[in-house]
Amino acid sequence: MYKHYQDWNELAPRGLLLIGFGISILGEAIILKSKNKSFWRWFPLGTIALIVINAGISVFSEATKQRALYEMKLSQPLDKQS
Repeated sequence: MYKHYQDWNELAPRGLLLIGFGISILGEAIILKSKNKSFWRWFPLGTIALIVINAGISVFSEATKQRALYEMKLSQPLDKQS
């Protein structure tokens, strides 16, 4: 039962950090584009940012699933928990 809690406790902060880091990279790409820098300076940075943001969303979604499984186990009667 506590495996789900441990997974949630590890994955949730990692997902939030990845999302925040990806948004920061995206902001940098937007700044470069607004300064009319070369396409090849801002495009790869923006693409990496979107990959990092999506990875963060995936990790955070897995954390949410683990928390839901933990909560479901808590709501079961003690004789059914394993």
